[in-house]
Amino acid sequence: MTQDVKQVDIVFHYPPELTQLLINTIPLLCPAKRDVLTFFRGSGVGDSVLSDLEAQLRKDRNSINKYEIVRTVLERLNSKGEPALRERREILRRVTEFEDFSTCWPSDQLKAKGLVGEISRVIGVKDSFTRMKQAQEEERKVRLAEQHNKVRAAAERKNSIESIRSELGRLFGESDPVKRGKSLEGVLNRLFALYGISVREAFVLRVDGQGIVEQIDGVVELDGELYLVEVKWWHVSLGPGDVAQHLVRVFNRGHARGIFISASDYTTAAIASCKESLTRAVFILCGLEEIVFVLEQEKDLREFLKQKIQAAIVDKNPYHRPLKRN
Repeated sequence: MTQDVKQVDIVFHYPPELTQLLINTIPLLCPAKRDVLTFFRGSGVGDSVLSDLEAQLRKDRNSINKYEIVRTVLERLNSKGEPALRERREILRRVTEFEDFSTCWPSDQLKAKGLVGEISRVIGVKDSFTRMKQAQEEERKVRLAEQHNKVRAAAERKNSIESIRSELGRLFGESDPVKRGKSLEGVLNRLFALYGISVREAFVLRVDGQGIVEQIDGVVELDGELYLVEVKWWHVSLGPGDVAQHLVRVFNRGHARGIFISASDYTTAAIASCKESLTRAVFILCGLEEIVFVLEQEKDLREFLKQKIQAAIVDKNPYHRPLKRN
């Protein structure tokens, strides 16, 4: 019965049961006392463990028997701990792979075979336990790594949100309306992308002979639906005419939907106009301050938009405001 004990991880010490089995077995495998020392030499055991035993045998070979030699060597190897791990593993390998029992004394052969088989069985049990412990440890490491990655991802996400919020706050001090508008589009695109909302950034539609006939600030995909996005940073409330152009863009694209984001508020007439248009397409109005609230309160942008979309569809309210400042 053989076993590759290179995979056995009996760390630091032979346990008592295995130690006693080895003490009972190795003397049977080695007919003479010097054969015992040769067995250990072949297993890599050095002079620091064997030299005094060899000297004792030379001086008086009857002063110590084979079992005492084996016990002494194993106890010394155990006491060395991890530095003697290689030698202990090699001893186990040599014992479990022992096949030529004809070298044993005839009266010892059957007993030696039985003990070698028992050692292999014990090693197998302990090896299985070790592998189980190793699997548990690997599982624990995986869980810790996943937890670490989640914590790191959460920290990175929080930093990204804070960066976007700070950048958005700086835009309130930007005096150039063109630069401010373009920067706002970029900030919002980053915000949508951060929350896993697919974004196609601003694009223009050109027609031969007519040049630019349409400019759209962006397109986002939410739950399989496409939304054309328009962004305005004006200082006065937007009226029906200010939102009408974006409404037409949405109507002209069949199943498209619309999102209008404004730094200023909307007039009652503009809200009413959008409400009437809900019979043709889903269209929501959003204040830029609402986006700021999402960032400040660390809310989910997707859930925020879904609440507004649901209110537009179910309640015919294009300007539902689910978030309020604390």
